[in-house]
Amino acid sequence: MGTAKRSTYHHGNLREVLIDAAVELIAVHGAEKLSVREVAKLAGVSPGAPFRHFATRTDLLTAVAEQASRKLRHAVEAAMQRSAEQPALLRFAAIGHAYLQWAKTYPTHFRVVSDRALTHYASSACMQEDNLWIRSQMGQLLENAWGPSTQESAPLAQMAARALVYGLARMNVDGHFPEWSLADDQATAADHRTLDFFIALLQLQADAKTPSLRRP
Repeated sequence: MGTAKRSTYHHGNLREVLIDAAVELIAVHGAEKLSVREVAKLAGVSPGAPFRHFATRTDLLTAVAEQASRKLRHAVEAAMQRSAEQPALLRFAAIGHAYLQWAKTYPTHFRVVSDRALTHYASSACMQEDNLWIRSQMGQLLENAWGPSTQESAPLAQMAARALVYGLARMNVDGHFPEWSLADDQATAADHRTLDFFIALLQLQADAKTPSLRRP
C-alpha cells in the first residue's frame, strides 16, 4: 500500500478519507476481505469512527461504488465534449473508449462497481442515475446514426456494445490479454482496437439503412 497509516484528517472529510482507505485496502486484499476495522486503522481513526458514516461494510462498499460511478460519468461527459463535432457513431464509440480507459485507470473502482452483489445498487440513486444517463446517451446516438426506424435493433446493438466494452475491461483488468499472443504494443491497445472493429460493423449496418441484428 502506498500509505501505511493516515494519522490525521481534516475536520469534516472523514467520509472521503474512509472511502479512500477502503479503495487502498481493496486493491491489496480484494473487496471480499475488506474489514471496516482495518479501514479505520489505515485512516488513523478509532474502530467505531466509520460507523458514523457507514452502518455496515456493504454501505462502505456502496460508497466506493458511487465514487466509481461518478468518476465514470465524468470520463464519459469529457469524451462527449471532445467528440462533439464527430458523427453520431463515432461519439457512440467515444463512450466505449472512455469506459475502457477509465477501467484501466481505476481498476479497483471498476471491480467494486461492476459487482452488484457487493453493494446496495437497488437503493443507490447515484449509481442508477449515472447508469441511466450513460445508457440514454448511447441510445440517442444510435438513433441519430441509424434513424428512428430501427427501434427493434438499436437496443440489441446497445446491449452488445455494453457487454463488449464491459468484457474487454474485465479482460484487461484481470490480465487476460497476454493469452492472445499479442505483441506488447498491440496488447496495450487490444481492447480499443476490438471496440473499433465492432463499431465498424455497426457502421456497415448504418450504411445499409436497414440495420438488423436479428438471427435469420
